[in-house]
Amino acid sequence: MIYDMEFETLPREALEAIQLKRLQATLQRAYATVPFYRDRFREFGVTPSDIRCLDDMEKLPFLIKQDLRDNYPFGLFAVPKENVVRIHASSGTTGKPTVVGYTARDIDTWASLMARALTAGGAKRGDIIHNAYGYGLFTGGLGVHYGAEKLGATVIPVSGGNTKRQITIMKDFGPSILTATPSYTLHLAEVAREMGVDFRELHFRHGIFGAEPWSEAMRRQIEGDLGLSAVDIYGLSEVMGPGVAVECHEAKAGLHIFEDHFIPEIIDPETGKRLPLGEVGELVFTSITKEAFPVIRYRTRDITRLVAEPCICGRTMVRMEKVSGRTDDMLIIRGVNVFPSQIESVLMMISEVEPHYQLEVHREDSLDILTVKVEISQKLFTDEVRGLQNLERMIAKNIKEYLGISAKVRLVEPKSIARSEGKAVRVIDHRRL
Repeated sequence: MIYDMEFETLPREALEAIQLKRLQATLQRAYATVPFYRDRFREFGVTPSDIRCLDDMEKLPFLIKQDLRDNYPFGLFAVPKENVVRIHASSGTTGKPTVVGYTARDIDTWASLMARALTAGGAKRGDIIHNAYGYGLFTGGLGVHYGAEKLGATVIPVSGGNTKRQITIMKDFGPSILTATPSYTLHLAEVAREMGVDFRELHFRHGIFGAEPWSEAMRRQIEGDLGLSAVDIYGLSEVMGPGVAVECHEAKAGLHIFEDHFIPEIIDPETGKRLPLGEVGELVFTSITKEAFPVIRYRTRDITRLVAEPCICGRTMVRMEKVSGRTDDMLIIRGVNVFPSQIESVLMMISEVEPHYQLEVHREDSLDILTVKVEISQKLFTDEVRGLQNLERMIAKNIKEYLGISAKVRLVEPKSIARSEGKAVRVIDHRRL
């Protein structure tokens, strides 16, 4: 692939002209081929011809995850099923899975976007990419795979699991790029240490990590433990999969959104009103090149903000800050909003504990009780009860001072919190069970 940054460095006026043309075509096609969109547009008294500029998008209704479940499995497809060459789906752990489809052209577009994303993250033609994202209905593994091949890199399609074998493959095959979830990456480093392997002596230069929120403190830990440069990648299956946005390795200062394919908005999650650049709110996406499964004003539930300042890498598209959490992952503890990533940031300041934690919420006598379970460092593991109690009190004090909430802290033995080969399970809310 001859990599060309033309679209990523366009002047704003030229980019918005492309966006409007592609948006209008997408709206016309969705209105004509998807009964859900046609009925919803009519309910809101809007037609595709009413969208004459990008600001007119506010006239359009939102799409939410429940709409995808209500139209399970293929009700939102905009092409005949015989034109769909790939189907992906969510796990469905909280209800019916969300199902998305791709035409052959969609797959090629996705591969091209992932090639862009990998390039931004530091990969190049000839690199060997150790791809530890899960393959299957999850979009991560295959998304990276096709993008790497499009870029001209060599892919090791190792997926998740068989962690000791992965470490051996890393030693023997000499990959230079690692792709995985941040939590699984930490597990890889942990297992490598057990095997007597120093990650920093391997050949990795860059790591491209995503599929779950992770803090700047975790980035520093990953870079220190693995001896590579770590960037964040963003995507979700409903919009495309990975490759919607990515940090550049030069700046690591927000994720560049590929705006020639996706139009981002930030809204107030309570009112639905659009917010200006720089304000924190819920991220909304409209796809403008997808054929099989276009999404129009899809509410992602991810909390972030958009910035438009120039970047040292030369890309001109807006950037989104690392996702701080999701509105559906947000915990409200006695009136205070708390995201797991905020707890993580506090824990990462404390050298005596490992970056493996879980939050449990119970309700006792109408009061919400947050318990933070965190593993004590292996090198400091001891049966000295008094020392552990002092450490628990210190962590609880830090959480109170930084986040303004009271929490119980329970230190647990190393490796006692289950490791995930995919997205880490950070919250167990017994109030919802």
